[in-house]
Amino acid sequence: MTKDPICGMQVDSKTGLRLTHKGETYLFCSSGCMEKFAKENKISKEQIAACSIEPKRRFYKNKTFIVVSVLILLVLLSYVIAFLEPFRMSLWMYFKILWWAILLGLFLGGVIDHYVPREYVSHTLSSPRKRTIFYSVFLGFLMSTCSHGILALSIELHKKGASNPAVVAFLLASPWANMTITIMLVGFFGAKAIFIILSAIIIAIITGFIFQILQRKNLIERNENSLGSKEGFSIINDIKKRYKNYRFSMKTAKTDMKGIYNGIVSLSNMVLWWILIGMGIASVAGAYVPTNIFRNYMGPTIAGLSVTLVIATIIEVCSEGSAPMAFELFKQTGALGNSFVFLMAGVVTDYTEIGLIWHNVGKKTAVWLPIVTVPQVILLGIIANIVF
Repeated sequence: MTKDPICGMQVDSKTGLRLTHKGETYLFCSSGCMEKFAKENKISKEQIAACSIEPKRRFYKNKTFIVVSVLILLVLLSYVIAFLEPFRMSLWMYFKILWWAILLGLFLGGVIDHYVPREYVSHTLSSPRKRTIFYSVFLGFLMSTCSHGILALSIELHKKGASNPAVVAFLLASPWANMTITIMLVGFFGAKAIFIILSAIIIAIITGFIFQILQRKNLIERNENSLGSKEGFSIINDIKKRYKNYRFSMKTAKTDMKGIYNGIVSLSNMVLWWILIGMGIASVAGAYVPTNIFRNYMGPTIAGLSVTLVIATIIEVCSEGSAPMAFELFKQTGALGNSFVFLMAGVVTDYTEIGLIWHNVGKKTAVWLPIVTVPQVILLGIIANIVF
């Protein structure tokens, strides 16, 4: 498995798009990512045609197709096997709540993927200024990808010189405060989702500033790749330049539509199957797990928050996949704080994330991540249970 240099997702050498550039071979999860790489490295379409290999892709090996097929099979069997009927009803309830949020989230994710250059992210994450934390959190909000993809992207940005505090802030803001998941959470929780999103952003900002202090005191590693920002580069000026040079026509409209479509496909390949898995697991819990188990062990108490934190740490599910499970927890217990802890624990205590930070960013940074973030998550979880 090799990382896609654009989105950071793992790509199978048998199914990934292959492109050779300057003697080095790169693998891509989609044609959209390969086209972005070509544009960034000024590779012409003729060179792509000559140096790229697109393997035969069997639709039945697509993860989304597999998950959809399993869910459809279970639904069909539920008309024959009475035991599966509660599962079908629970799954249908989730589909009615979430279908519009998924479609809108994927569309906006495609728009952002097409119009927001990666250079903006790299530029803001490389700056040593305090405002970098705010910029990093904001750009993390714009990154419409799952937690696994955003982790890989963060590591790549770290290699390009992003400061460790900026990487941590970007990493915390992306999975739970990004545009796509915001729409999903609103679909589930309604206005209460605002608390979850704002809390995630607050934790990302506070943690970023704390890590800047830790770095000044040499309590965490410094990124040896940091070279600072490019002199004279301005995101605002770059936006003005792009806007001034943009000319609307049928050709540019077609190009934009294709770019947005490629972004939607790329994002769908990363997150849609996780969303469906989350819906399936949540439907099983809603249909077959007795309500009293949720209330007795994961209720709005300190002990309940602790149990929720432990369970969420163990469960390895992409951020979008955890959203339905968090809503099921809220539906069964009425404890918004527990749902918030369940969502955030997948970011601040996930062993995959901490392990990758340990090996790629620094051991001290990895150790300090849960120390700094877990108390904030628990505190905000308690506040949510009291207020809501």
